[in-house]
Amino acid sequence: MGTLPPASVRPALAALLVALALSGCSASAPATPHPTPTPASGPSSPAQVCTSLVSYWAKETLKGTYWSGLDWEQKGLSNQQYEIHEEAVAAGRAEERTAGRDKALELIDQLVARRCAAADGATWSSENWRPPT
Repeated sequence: MGTLPPASVRPALAALLVALALSGCSASAPATPHPTPTPASGPSSPAQVCTSLVSYWAKETLKGTYWSGLDWEQKGLSNQQYEIHEEAVAAGRAEERTAGRDKALELIDQLVARRCAAADGATWSSENWRPPT
């Protein structure tokens, strides 16, 4: 015959068992594996990558966010992408003065998409750029 725990421990043990039961924990049941999340599909062509990257940083620069002061290498831009960035920021600032911020952000997206597509991603002018492997 087994022995019972001392009377002073029984309430704590009972509370522990209730807590385990309520939390779904069990000493005998194996943990069920969680499904691995599928990554969201992102840009795939050089022009799409360029558009996404340059547009993001140009809009951040226009808004004057904390990280917008990084240099072109810290932002991950090629020399050619940085040229597009600077052109887009200048156009965005001019548009913001006349039509407001929302229109300026739209203009940046349009200008960057057009220039990145025309330059096929604008990656060839950077000496330190390497194609993805």
